[in-house]
Amino acid sequence: MSTEKDAPRTDDSEPIDSSIDTAELPTEEDTQESEQAQAFNPETGEINWDCPCLGGMAHGTCGGEFKAAFSCFVYSEEEPKGMDCVEVFKAMQECFRAHPEEYADELDEEEEEEETDGETDEETGGDTDEGASSDVDVSDN
Repeated sequence: MSTEKDAPRTDDSEPIDSSIDTAELPTEEDTQESEQAQAFNPETGEINWDCPCLGGMAHGTCGGEFKAAFSCFVYSEEEPKGMDCVEVFKAMQECFRAHPEEYADELDEEEEEEETDGETDEETGGDTDEGASSDVDVSDN
């Protein structure tokens, strides 16, 4: 026998619990933030270099450069955060470029970001080869 207090049913299965607020369910963004939080523990101030969220970057050929850049950013007190880390990030990128067989994905992401930010034209002096770096040619990849 059904009463007014029974939750609505979609079929003969269990009643739907209408008291669940879907706004409280974790989102994909929440999950990503929690994964990132696992790499750095603010309570201890330690970085977990084995965290899967770092994708093994701390242990590759450029692991030292990655650790320096990541640590600098995590501990940075500059505004905007990480502005004091530009040189160590450049060193990491140079290492990635020196080992394209291992870091092709990171180099591809870097190129995409530069194209969307419009930094490519500024950094290379436009579409000509005059302002481009002689050791890296990413224009025709």
